[in-house]
Amino acid sequence: MNKSFSSEFKDEAVKMVIETSRPIARVAKELGINEGTLGNWVSAYRRDHAGEEPPITVSERVRLRESEREIRELKMQVEFLKKAGVPRTLEAA
Repeated sequence: MNKSFSSEFKDEAVKMVIETSRPIARVAKELGINEGTLGNWVSAYRRDHAGEEPPITVSERVRLRESEREIRELKMQVEFLKKAGVPRTLEAA
């Protein structure tokens, strides 16, 4: 029996492998599809997107959000210290 999968399903399945670095076999099992089928989709994606920057991973996205939040907090602290008249130094305390 030859199943037909939507392009959206294929895209999401490939993203699960590419973005999370999970093994093809594990993702295929979770989705209930043949490992070879998913492997072909991943190979085609990599071939079609060769040379492109890889998508940001979930852990990288989390780190980016945390870093952006920390930068915002530090900027607010700097502004507060400026208003309080605390002299700025570059040396670590």
